[in-house]
Amino acid sequence: MSTGQLCASKLNVMNKYLESSKYINWESSIVQNLAGNLSEGSGSELDIVKRCFEWVRDNIKHSSDYKINPVTCKASDVLKESTGYCYAKSHLLAALLRANNIPAGLCYQRLSIFENGAPYCLHGLNAVYLKKYGWYRVDARGNKQGVNAQFHPPYEELAFQIVDENESDLPEIWSKPLPNVVEVLEKYNTYAEVLENLPDIELIKLINNPAASCGEWRNGSLSGS
Repeated sequence: MSTGQLCASKLNVMNKYLESSKYINWESSIVQNLAGNLSEGSGSELDIVKRCFEWVRDNIKHSSDYKINPVTCKASDVLKESTGYCYAKSHLLAALLRANNIPAGLCYQRLSIFENGAPYCLHGLNAVYLKKYGWYRVDARGNKQGVNAQFHPPYEELAFQIVDENESDLPEIWSKPLPNVVEVLEKYNTYAEVLENLPDIELIKLINNPAASCGEWRNGSLSGS
């Protein structure tokens, strides 16, 4: 493959992290307006990313932390209602960054719900492509006692750390939400119902499998851990 082909291939891959889609609908006027306000007067790409991250982290109330409805999924709905689970907040942050022409994707962790083993669930966060550092993860779920997520690239300061063998930092960077995440957010009407049915996946540990690094969704299980 020639240098030109490699560059074109990389550009095509990166473009999917700039797309407006059903749930990361940055072309919505309400999202575009906020994205413009947050970037106004900024001095750098890092400044824009930090402003967007901190705005979503601090201004969108986490559904179960605050025990409020409705359940949201689309970025524009998260913004209208000012509430969302971690997954929904990550959709809004991705939309704000993409509206500012900054590539952004979705990441997931598998975490213990009660921090003492089973049951487990997915936790949603973001990866943003920074020209100076490459892909960098941020977690806008909202800070509280014992949770202190910050934006200090190149060092990650996420909300949660992996502490047991059944938890995992999933390596994929997704351009769209996982189907089972969307299913839960669209099926249930209240934060309490979602809390009782948080999405999870089966971890499949594969060795030397190219699909494991491609963010492939297969039969309800995520290849790669």
